[in-house]
Amino acid sequence: MLDFLGDLKRTHRCGDLRAADAGTDVVLMGWVHRRRDHGQVIFIDLRDRAGLAQIVFNRDSAPQAHAKAEELRTEFVAAIEGKVIRREKPNADLPTGEVEVLATRLHLLNTAKTPPFVVEDDTTAAEETRLRYRYLDLRRPREHRNLKLRHQVILEIRKTLDALGFYEIETPMLTRSTPEGARDYLVPSRIYPGQFYALPQSPQIFKQILMIGGLDRYFQIVRCFRDEDLRADRQPEFTQLDLEMSFVRPDDVFDVIERAMQAAFAVIGVKIARPFRHMLYKDAIRRYGSDKPDLRFGMELSDFTTHFEPARATFGFEGSIFGLVAPGAAAWSRKQLDEMTERGKAAGARGVYTVKVTAEGNSSPLEKTLGAEGVKKLVEAAGAKPGDMIVAASAREQIKGTEAAALVAGQLRLFLADKLSLVPKDRWELLWLTGFPLFEWSETDKQWVSAQHPFTGIVEEDLDKLESAPWEVRSKGYDLVLNGTELGSGSVRIHRQDIQARLFRALGLTDEQAKQRFGFFLEALSYGTPPHGGIALGLDRVVMLLAGEKSLREVIAFPKTAKAQDLMAESPSSVPPEQLDDLGIVLKPRE
Repeated sequence: MLDFLGDLKRTHRCGDLRAADAGTDVVLMGWVHRRRDHGQVIFIDLRDRAGLAQIVFNRDSAPQAHAKAEELRTEFVAAIEGKVIRREKPNADLPTGEVEVLATRLHLLNTAKTPPFVVEDDTTAAEETRLRYRYLDLRRPREHRNLKLRHQVILEIRKTLDALGFYEIETPMLTRSTPEGARDYLVPSRIYPGQFYALPQSPQIFKQILMIGGLDRYFQIVRCFRDEDLRADRQPEFTQLDLEMSFVRPDDVFDVIERAMQAAFAVIGVKIARPFRHMLYKDAIRRYGSDKPDLRFGMELSDFTTHFEPARATFGFEGSIFGLVAPGAAAWSRKQLDEMTERGKAAGARGVYTVKVTAEGNSSPLEKTLGAEGVKKLVEAAGAKPGDMIVAASAREQIKGTEAAALVAGQLRLFLADKLSLVPKDRWELLWLTGFPLFEWSETDKQWVSAQHPFTGIVEEDLDKLESAPWEVRSKGYDLVLNGTELGSGSVRIHRQDIQARLFRALGLTDEQAKQRFGFFLEALSYGTPPHGGIALGLDRVVMLLAGEKSLREVIAFPKTAKAQDLMAESPSSVPPEQLDDLGIVLKPRE
């Protein structure tokens, strides 16, 4: 028979009991984690979000409680009245392991079905099962730790920004559709049939309007939505740390974010130094083959093009050849080399070339085309030592860009670092990446498109190239990168209406199209807009890295799957026909 809670009040959390609490009368409440019946004595581990406490039911001292404890099963909800006593045999693996609670009364608050998996950190349940029964998965200590960390990180960021004079201001969730590269989630309006709101991909326009409104410093922990194609570790709804500041240069934004990141890292007991490193985009591509380089290890890239010129016709490559020295990889087997080559091809390689350097000499298929002397010069130029392996790559023709081979080599760099165990797990490398091009070429549209959002500021010296040579125009954008993961992007914005209009024309938008998409914002720009800039950081990513997790889903309370489904709530779902009729919507079957 189940008990009511009544006036019973919890005095302690299970995981908080320590040796100093011995002799204290307590009331604990939680879930039955384990039960061990030894006849005269029954032991249970009671669990709440703070941890476990061992409860002892003794038939001699509390016969009624002992008899009731025989009914307990895993995940039953119980309240325990009792006294904290020292254990005869302490459990050093448990924070509460020096004490246990000798129960005097047991209140059975609820029963539970047998769960589909055991609620513990090292569960073997498939992720799909865990997400379907997310309410059970959330009981695991790992999820509690991650969500506690998330709370603490957000709290410290809020404190930091408040101390720096920022206001936290909410921006609309129902707004106008203004595509920013991904598709909007649309919300039909019942009151205005045939018209739609859009869920925001970001608060970009609104936070700029807040600057026009004189609010000076804004931030928000905000939910954003993007209807993107399915990707392994992206969420259709995600959380950003979003901020904007007036009368600023990039360095002002950097200073604020660095202080906020210091506060976030302090939560896990890590002290990070300021200022963070800076690197130009073009240098990151040439040195690391990535616009989000992982700086925790070396293996910088080199341009080997001149050494491969004699083989250009034979290998049929265009553009450059980039490569690197993989320390200690000269002993790699054919199987390992084949795996690396496949990884290179998946990244867009036309060819992957290797030279093994040993004390006995160099070994490479390249000797057939470059000759022994050519291979020797390549080894010398690379600075390879006996035991090392040189890895170089060319790119396929359909991969555009002058540094396409560097991008391929950058992927091989990450692959090799993982296989050679070169990535330290306890090192944090934060980097500001600047000097991005404002435009990129779209093969689909056959024109230059904005590489960032169309409100990104333009380096003043490049304004004259906006119409004549857009590929040479640099933006005032910047990215923050941590250990090879992009945390977020920002920029100093365009604050002048004339320059904003020029950019829209350079993007192929007529004045009418620009007005249709951004009319209210362009109107706002004409009323004295201050110079301003900001940034948005992926808060889910920040917490994921600080928690040491590999998936965003481990630090989000109710995540979607890689297929953008909520298995627990069974969404997305169909709706009744009368609801569609009320909205004036007719569904069209997909062909």
